[in-house]
Amino acid sequence: MQEREKKVSFEKLSPYLYYHNHNRKNIINTNYSEMIEYILGGVLAFLVGFFVFYSSSSQKNDIKKNKVVTVEENESVDDSVGENNGEFKSKSKEETDVIIVGAGVAGAALAYTLGKDGRRVHVIERDLTEPDRIVGELLQPGGFLKLVELGLGDCVEEIDAQRVFGYALFKDGKNTKVSYPLEEFQADVAGRSFHNGRFIQRMREKAATLPNVRLEQGTVTSLLEENGTVKGITYKTKNGEELKAYAPLTVVCDGCFSNLRRSLCTPKVDVPSCFVGLILENCELPYPNHGHVVLADPSPILFYQISSYEVRCLVDVPGQKVPSLSNGDMANYLKTVVAPQIPSQLHVSFISAIDKGNIRTMPNRSMPALPHPTPGAILMGDAFNMRHPLTGGGMTVALSDIVLLRNLLKPLQDLNDASSLCRYLESFYTLRKPVASTINTLAGALYKVFCMSPDEARTEMREACFDYLSLGGVFSSGPVALLSGLNPRPLSLVCHFFAVAIYGVGRLLLPFPSPKRLWIGARLISSASGIIFPIIKAEGVRQMFFPATLSAYYRAPPVN
Repeated sequence: MQEREKKVSFEKLSPYLYYHNHNRKNIINTNYSEMIEYILGGVLAFLVGFFVFYSSSSQKNDIKKNKVVTVEENESVDDSVGENNGEFKSKSKEETDVIIVGAGVAGAALAYTLGKDGRRVHVIERDLTEPDRIVGELLQPGGFLKLVELGLGDCVEEIDAQRVFGYALFKDGKNTKVSYPLEEFQADVAGRSFHNGRFIQRMREKAATLPNVRLEQGTVTSLLEENGTVKGITYKTKNGEELKAYAPLTVVCDGCFSNLRRSLCTPKVDVPSCFVGLILENCELPYPNHGHVVLADPSPILFYQISSYEVRCLVDVPGQKVPSLSNGDMANYLKTVVAPQIPSQLHVSFISAIDKGNIRTMPNRSMPALPHPTPGAILMGDAFNMRHPLTGGGMTVALSDIVLLRNLLKPLQDLNDASSLCRYLESFYTLRKPVASTINTLAGALYKVFCMSPDEARTEMREACFDYLSLGGVFSSGPVALLSGLNPRPLSLVCHFFAVAIYGVGRLLLPFPSPKRLWIGARLISSASGIIFPIIKAEGVRQMFFPATLSAYYRAPPVN
């Protein structure tokens, strides 16, 4: 089977080159004239910042907050479960088309998606009982749209999931609310927050209803390779029996602790901080149906509702070490350092949660996607690409990747020509970049901006970011559209980021600049560049901004 490469018109590339966004389409740029737009956009961002500063003082008191309109839940779902003593019933014993390692969010969603397309799928998951995690509990609206596109929208029903319509920011006694730009979407489109384990179980159950999907509990120990081609996997069943499984394509999505990724990518894992998780019970958030971000010292604190009576609190602790849980240092840190900085409405419930002692910790990992295209295998999910969980973009990236992979595989009847399939799927790594890199870059940049710093320039940047989002209008809806996955465009991200920086410089220079303020302003621009450019470099400048210049962008399916 020989691979064909040819440049064709954009319209003929569907469904490979369209980034579907439910009721509207965000289309990946494909012509060189738009490259000029990117360059001009960066220049315009600087001008926008000064305009924002001059207009903000007159507009600030006139901006009206968008009202949140709640809608009734109107979807129902079949509760039939294909589970038996921690293991789903096998539905097919035929030859396998695709092996999926891991049945988390990415693995379970992919299993259902490929199974629905008629593929014979074998999923091996280390533990099929309900997971208990403190992250992966907020699905952004862009991710929800992808979930619906995959036919899994009902998986957020019947688990007491809460609708999320935006964010509330708190800083130094001030607060502001920013809403998702959902006006163009149907009433049920919003973010969702929930217990991660309940959500995953719903997707596993739905995948298990397909007769050609087999979910098995077992631990994958290695990939089976022959002459550089992955042929399958070796795994141990829950009874300790060592078995081998073979398939033309193996998808590795075994999470952030993946022990298989090293042969398929170059893992450069960074651990900038840790989350300390608590559950607050029977308390009301200041802004219902909104995530809450407290710009605290030394780093952000998050609150969001995960059930009708539970609020998740995540306290970010910079570095890889957290105060000890066993000797009481953690409880003391939370009470003395964190508690005084949270909204007063949550203080009593916060102290009560600490006293109950159910404190969890989780390292926050980031890892750029640096794949080694390998015949017979592909990486997905957190095993492949991670970003700081501050913005809750992980599931959006994973579900977007699954939609893209499904569309790429759909026209292929036969997956057995591993080398041709591998070259064809190199386009996956190119086509995912604009979406994934936008969300990844925003997560890394926002985390650095939101953290306290002894650097005066970084402090000014933090203050400017809060005030910029407080302006409302395009100054809040633009960044929130990026964060929510509704407008994952790299150019828009860069424009808003530097508009914030220039807005901060304008605050320093007006009404009367001084040599000290000029110096701080220059350092602010330098600091902003030092935050975002290394992240963009790690993501890949050409892949992120100019994917159409890469040959894989035009790669056509192999001929059977």
